[in-house]
Amino acid sequence: MMYQQLIVLVAMLGLFYLMIFIPENRRKKKYAAMLNNLKVNDEIMTRGGMIGKVVNIQDTYLIVQSGPDKARFKLDKNGIASVLTTATEENLQEKKDK
Repeated sequence: MMYQQLIVLVAMLGLFYLMIFIPENRRKKKYAAMLNNLKVNDEIMTRGGMIGKVVNIQDTYLIVQSGPDKARFKLDKNGIASVLTTATEENLQEKKDK
């Protein structure tokens, strides 16, 4: 009887690991890859919802240009929510327009 309870507990812990930790590790790897592949002129969205283009990239932060008056602000790389368009996609779109 004691072994059955132990087996059920171990099975539940294994299921918990499969459902929680493995997808979280995949998400972290994908986010780290996104940050490592950032380039100048990529259009990004911050965690606060601001959209802008990357002007300069440093080790832990970057400078983003946003708005009609081209205001620039310094942003930590961890403040990026997503990359909307990459610099190469923009170049392709510009060539199609011409």
